[in-house]
Amino acid sequence: MMSCCRLVPAGSATYDGQVQFRQMLREAEIYRLPYNCNGQRAGVVLRSPRYSRLWVLEAVGGGGAWERSGSGESEKVRPCSYAVGDQRVGDLTGKSESDVRTVEKSGRCGSVNRTVEVAIAASITVVLGVGNRVLYKLALVPLKHYPFFLAQLATFGYVIVYFSILYIRYHAGIVTDEMLSMPKAPFLAVGLLEALGAATGMAAGAILSGASIPILSQTFLVWQILLSITFLGKRYKVNQLLGCFLVAVGVIVTVASGSSAGHSLKEAGIFWSLLMIVSFLLQAADTVLKEVIFLDATKQLKGGSVDLFVVNSFGSAFQALFICLLLPFLSKLWGIPFSQLPNYLKDGAACFLNMGTLSSGCDGAPLLPLLFIIVNMGFNISLLHLLKISSAVVSSLASTFSVPISVYIFTLPLPFLGVASSLPPGFVAGAIVLVMGLLIYAWTPSNGTSTTSFTSPT
Repeated sequence: MMSCCRLVPAGSATYDGQVQFRQMLREAEIYRLPYNCNGQRAGVVLRSPRYSRLWVLEAVGGGGAWERSGSGESEKVRPCSYAVGDQRVGDLTGKSESDVRTVEKSGRCGSVNRTVEVAIAASITVVLGVGNRVLYKLALVPLKHYPFFLAQLATFGYVIVYFSILYIRYHAGIVTDEMLSMPKAPFLAVGLLEALGAATGMAAGAILSGASIPILSQTFLVWQILLSITFLGKRYKVNQLLGCFLVAVGVIVTVASGSSAGHSLKEAGIFWSLLMIVSFLLQAADTVLKEVIFLDATKQLKGGSVDLFVVNSFGSAFQALFICLLLPFLSKLWGIPFSQLPNYLKDGAACFLNMGTLSSGCDGAPLLPLLFIIVNMGFNISLLHLLKISSAVVSSLASTFSVPISVYIFTLPLPFLGVASSLPPGFVAGAIVLVMGLLIYAWTPSNGTSTTSFTSPT
């Protein structure tokens, strides 16, 4: 029996591709193959349930011609490399129904695996976020007089650690020369945004009360959504926007209920509140810029992905550079005259090492500060990894979810902290609203699938 190819529609109403029919049958069912990772339909398999024959429709480039076998006329057909999972559509010919369905399932595995990967990464980020907040509080017990020293130790220590890891990964072949040769201007901008965000946050945090800062910090999520829409061209569904709103409301209710946050904001004045909001704008711009870096790297590396430690290392290096330039301003914010900064750092190092005459009152050092630095580094790495595989907004939601859990942890009898704090009156209600917001954001309505059958001519 003769098989033939002719121009038939491939995903449109016009005939612009070739379709190969094999084994003309009386009845056939259409199996619509799932979309691949690029959002394109891989192809259509026509199968007769009676004779277990397969017809494979392959979309090819325009300009194709008729192909006849058995008549002496033949023209080479060059199908596009569409694939379902790890198997090309053309390879399905001659397969059984179970093989076809196996390929259909494998086409969905990529999406399922990515969802699982994001969920695991988000869970790790939440756990490390809670540990980061709790250990920071514990680290300030021995270094209660030297918080500025702890901040600078973390900033400059990260540069050494990140570049050491980058060096190891480069010699292991994980980091390539192409990754290291990427333009450094975006990393320079990342460092500048992080340094300015820290400086403005310190300035406003010195005036605002602790209860008012979590309320203002919810503008961070708003800035991320607006910047993602503006610079990444993203479009958010109604359920995603509603979910983000409920998460912000939940955090505010959880942390600020029963406190005088509103009165504190009024007392501090509008300027310092606006300055804190600007600080969160700079931090949101930093995360969105990192997402842009990952997207651009995919184009520059021809489908590859830049290593996390390339972004972390160069971003931290430029941040440390700008922090050095801002040291006179930052030291003044902490109430330390710039002329006395060397002595302050020397005393802070002595307390950190728990050595010398200044070690009294530094119980818990250096263990607690080192634990904080290690966990904070892991938190930053996990946050960047989550941003890389998802988006800046998802990473922000994971970080936000750690806030009420941290509030609850502080109600437990932790060492070095003395009397445990009590839960805010609206903690349970706020936590419920927050979880509802996360579920609504993650909820995706199913579109459902339909099957079509037709009778083939004899």
